[in-house]
Amino acid sequence: MTKPNEPAKRSKRGIVAAGLAGAVAAVAALYVIVGPNGNIAEAQSCSAALAAAKQAKPFAKGDVAAFLPASQPLDLKALTFKGPDDNPLTLADFKDKTVLLNLWATWCAPCREEMPALDQLQADLGGQNFEVVAVNLDRGGPEKPKAFLDEIGVSHLTYYQDSSNGLLKDLRKVARATGLPTTILVDPEGCEIGTMYGPAEWASGEAKDLINNAMKKDGA
Repeated sequence: MTKPNEPAKRSKRGIVAAGLAGAVAAVAALYVIVGPNGNIAEAQSCSAALAAAKQAKPFAKGDVAAFLPASQPLDLKALTFKGPDDNPLTLADFKDKTVLLNLWATWCAPCREEMPALDQLQADLGGQNFEVVAVNLDRGGPEKPKAFLDEIGVSHLTYYQDSSNGLLKDLRKVARATGLPTTILVDPEGCEIGTMYGPAEWASGEAKDLINNAMKKDGA
């Protein structure tokens, strides 16, 4: 015999089921974000970045305590900006090199403060296997940011820029780059190892330990 409140219970079950279905759909949507093609094969292509994130995690402390190792690394190799010759580049052009991608602008005070440390990091670790790629997002021409870099004595960073802010918009679409500065450690295949929101002392020993351990092969 059906109890008087049975229809209400069934209605609640329906609401719960719909809620669970919505949650599953949300998770699925997040998974699709992992790669531009939105499929499992693309996500699996970032398995090396996931391993690197796990290697880096114990070193996210001190000056880089806010670094967030990726649990579902994004494939970022299609991100586009311009090089010093004003020609378009993507992160795929840095294949076989670990990249510290930094988004900055002259109107961003914390960005200005961390720029000398990024320059020093490039001086200390930059080479065949690693590069700091600091992309300027000023809307105007290159005169103001280049004058700022000259003024503070930056000499090791290559000048990259995206005055269209397309790079920032693309990263916001995948829940990255909520503000400036944003810095993303990217593996040689163009996959996210981890992300830092806000400034950091990138020339510190703790930052170098984090990067060097993320670059280790198979935990060696």
